[in-house]
Amino acid sequence: MYRPKLEKDIRCPLEYGLDIFGGKWKSRIICVLAEKKVLRYSTLRKEMVNITDAVLAVALKELIADDIIERKQYDEIPPRVEYSLTPKGESVVPILQSICKWSGAYHKEDSENTLLQCKKCDYR
Repeated sequence: MYRPKLEKDIRCPLEYGLDIFGGKWKSRIICVLAEKKVLRYSTLRKEMVNITDAVLAVALKELIADDIIERKQYDEIPPRVEYSLTPKGESVVPILQSICKWSGAYHKEDSENTLLQCKKCDYR
């Protein structure tokens, strides 16, 4: 199981939430899995656009450790691994949608470069 090198020093609930889904990639991973439900690693990587394998692997390990994402490995040849949101992960989606709605009111959108998942948000 993944263990971070430094123990987190979280002193309030807001810090906990921002640690869980904050940053550039974690919220995107959660949104992609919310839309697609279950994805294999290679498909998830293609959906993410411009993420390196190392960054995706670390983000997935952290989200798994925080019980936001479930990793299911099948004993098959070739091996198959699928990722999906846990109930705790699904409970984060409305929060991210609220942030998206708020951001949409103030962020000037570059519709040419908007992520596919963001185009489906109903903040408009």
